[in-house]
Amino acid sequence: MSTEPESQPDTVPDEQAEAPPLPKRRIVLVFAVALVAFAADLISKIVVVSTLEGKEPIKVLGGLLYFQLVRNPGAAFSLATGMTWILAIVALGVVIAIIWLARRLRSTGWAIGLGLVLAGAFGNLVDRIFRAPSPFQGHVVDFISAFAPDGRGFAVFNVADSCICVGGALIVLMSLLGKDYDGTSTKDKKKEDK
Repeated sequence: MSTEPESQPDTVPDEQAEAPPLPKRRIVLVFAVALVAFAADLISKIVVVSTLEGKEPIKVLGGLLYFQLVRNPGAAFSLATGMTWILAIVALGVVIAIIWLARRLRSTGWAIGLGLVLAGAFGNLVDRIFRAPSPFQGHVVDFISAFAPDGRGFAVFNVADSCICVGGALIVLMSLLGKDYDGTSTKDKKKEDK
């Protein structure tokens, strides 16, 4: 007769089972998207300032778009004109918040969305800091007018503005789909709570 105790099975109760590993962090993706989008914004503004200064609007795609140089002292849709320094501080706050949040990102969709918003905020912040008439009073270079010149069909905007809108829409979509920035799903959390 053996005096050794019987070995216990290697099974672990469900409560003690290891959670599935979290997806990889997406901080590199945030900054890669931001870098590419910021470069596109900066290059487009350099080209526009050097080629469209003092010129008539250029009709593109049969009048769907017009390219023309507009210097915007305000926010989107020319709101808050005369408050450029406040807009610069707000943009700086957005940039800092995204950089802080990026360390916790594990969702690809959120990383792309936040990278686009980061690029847009930084692109317009650079204009506000470095462009004429003076530091922190700079006017943002806008150049895309949809449907009619001079912003008569829709506000005149730039690549940075487009990045902010597309990135924001992607973040809202991720939220509506129940996907959190940390790679978890609000749907899974609701199931666990039941």
